[in-house]
Amino acid sequence: MKILLVGRQGQVAHELRRSLACLGNLISLDRHTPLRLDLADPDSIVQCVRDIRPALIVNAAAYTAVDRAETETELAYAINGTAPGILAEEARALGAGLIHFSTDYVFPGDASVPYQETDATGPGNVYGHSKLKGEQAIQQVGVPHYILRTAWVYGLRGQNFLLTMLRLMREREVVRVVDDQQGAPTWSRAIAEATALMIARSLSDRGFETGGREGIYHLTASGSTHWFGFAAAIRTGAIAKGLLPDSSAVLEPISTAGYPTPAKRPAYSVLNTDKLAQHFGCRLPHWEDSLSLCLDAN
Repeated sequence: MKILLVGRQGQVAHELRRSLACLGNLISLDRHTPLRLDLADPDSIVQCVRDIRPALIVNAAAYTAVDRAETETELAYAINGTAPGILAEEARALGAGLIHFSTDYVFPGDASVPYQETDATGPGNVYGHSKLKGEQAIQQVGVPHYILRTAWVYGLRGQNFLLTMLRLMREREVVRVVDDQQGAPTWSRAIAEATALMIARSLSDRGFETGGREGIYHLTASGSTHWFGFAAAIRTGAIAKGLLPDSSAVLEPISTAGYPTPAKRPAYSVLNTDKLAQHFGCRLPHWEDSLSLCLDAN
């Protein structure tokens, strides 16, 4: 089976290049590869898909600059809102399937219990709204698909909270971290491995088939914490594994109001993952266990 992976260098895309390699002929493209696939350029999307003719498209690329999206609105909507619909249309024309990654930011963040896939959406910023538009575009096309909502993604590549905290703890005496936003820190490798499992359980002699299971799935680590709790666990784990000195920065909790950003962040981003467990027998490890494994991989 030929799999087109949209994205190469992103946190999740990098891990998918490893986890999907054993499932078929994997071709990974982005706007920097010789065969250029730029999600901001509809013509390049169409050309690449028609040239490659995959049986499955996995879209692991996105516009993820949450604050910058407030001013780069057109670009955010082009990449996150329009491009997924084009991928879906091309996949349908080929009789292929589509896997697309979305976000907890499609929700308003005002819940007190984990969001289920069927709960009402209500993004509070441009990034979240653009990602919701992408979900809706895929669903409207009617292509066989899985939309995987994840949250608080981190890993050992790119720009993310883990790497930022490790850097700041080396550079500063005090690091201030928000303590009133709750979510589930999710390792990019765990996301990739779960995605590979979903694909493997959707393969038949005829190729990729959802078997009536298509739709939206929440894919995050088990458990939850706040950013301050995540930072504290990073500090403790990194010191224990020799990645930081004992004298690393002291952490100081602050409120969201004390750390204003251009884009509003949801106060509550915990997602219910029971549907994934019921349909695929898959549940990601507790976030603390995944963090420990990630630090071991450094």
